Amino acid sequence: MKYDLVIENGTLVTATDTFQASIGIRDGQIAAIGQDLSADQVVDAAGLLVLPGFIDPHVHLDMPTPAGNSSDDWFTGTRAAAFGGTTTVIDFVEAEREETLLHALDARRNLAASQAVIDFTFHMTLDRTNDNTLAEIPAVIAAGLTSFKCYTTYAMRLDDAQLLSALKVVGNAGGLTIVHSENDAIVNRLRADFLAVGKTEPRYHPLSRPAESEGEAVERVLALAQVAGAPVLIVHVSTRLGVEAIQRAQSRGQAAYGETCPQYLLLTDEAYSAPGFEGAKFICSPPLRKADDQNALWKVLADGSFRVLGTDHCPFFYHGTKNLGRPLDDLPPFTQIPGGIPGIEARPSLLYTYGVRTGRLSLNRWVDFCSTGPAQTYKLYPRKGALVTGADADIVLFDPHKPVKLSTAFLHENVDYTPYEGFELSGWPVKVFSRGQLIIDHGEYVGAAPRGQFIPRKI
Repeated sequence: MKYDLVIENGTLVTATDTFQASIGIRDGQIAAIGQDLSADQVVDAAGLLVLPGFIDPHVHLDMPTPAGNSSDDWFTGTRAAAFGGTTTVIDFVEAEREETLLHALDARRNLAASQAVIDFTFHMTLDRTNDNTLAEIPAVIAAGLTSFKCYTTYAMRLDDAQLLSALKVVGNAGGLTIVHSENDAIVNRLRADFLAVGKTEPRYHPLSRPAESEGEAVERVLALAQVAGAPVLIVHVSTRLGVEAIQRAQSRGQAAYGETCPQYLLLTDEAYSAPGFEGAKFICSPPLRKADDQNALWKVLADGSFRVLGTDHCPFFYHGTKNLGRPLDDLPPFTQIPGGIPGIEARPSLLYTYGVRTGRLSLNRWVDFCSTGPAQTYKLYPRKGALVTGADADIVLFDPHKPVKLSTAFLHENVDYTPYEGFELSGWPVKVFSRGQLIIDHGEYVGAAPRGQFIPRKI
């Protein structure tokens, strides 16, 4: 039997196995895995790792903020993701106050489809819990979104009663609630205290959002989810306190999950004390933490308590946006600096270099965090995140020895800096296939644009 394409001689790596085999692709799907497969087009993957396309479950493309939209739109952001081997992203839908959830979903989906070069889906943000909004949740799930984002801080935060209602309704409908967990009272009080005494530099940002603000909020969210009898996932966990709270919940049998990001594994709060205004480049929430928190996060990845690694990619230009366009003698206080950092492209290779090559993680754990874990958590599996027959042929050919030095000149994100400037990596994708189509070939984008598809999910 002939296939459209055969990838042969590579080492296949999944979340559970590592083995030698060929992959036969037909009509955009994996049609066979075995030996002696034939096709008119054959790709020799000798010396390369053959991986399921990576999934970034936490991105903010073209996201509106008071300072302007995040700088990567759906074309530049998804193309940058593809260069790093990511073939599916999960972004967010945020409905306006007088807008229905389904209307907001249609608008966001149409925008993404007009630009995206890889596949995509969304989390639905819940910033209110009135009867009409909660009544829409089953229809949102039927439309293909199975996860709902809530906040315990910012203007869109829910109070405890509202969050309990959201958890209960989403859980009863079979969905998953994901929560940005920081204590709003702690954050607002400390921010105000610092401003009152003129402490406005970027180095005060992490001090205004201490580890305790995350630890308390995670504990509270877990308690509310337990009462609601609903599963919950805490996004961008940054502290040992957050890790330990989730592990305790898991040990008592609660359906509690965690996500972390490369910035919390590889950067520390020392970055905020960079000379001048350079610390503004690293302002994100939760903020970067300390080495002890990093160690706790690496351990939880190694033992499998967490299975999701996102980027929280939310880029803003350092010149013109992070500084709000102000001159050096009138720079904004840390409270006004747009929060978010870039990272959509290098995530898999960062984790390979600093996780697999250092012995912190196995190859299979690496694939799980970057692909299979997000796919299973967010109901994309087995269409995504798997090297199995019937799955979409989202496949990465990864050279484990390819040297790369990260810089804005090398990366493709639409932003004027990278928080990983100068990081030297060993391992980078050389070919990336999305639904059987070659879209990245040795550092060149060769796919069509747009070509990304919305991927509906089912309970």
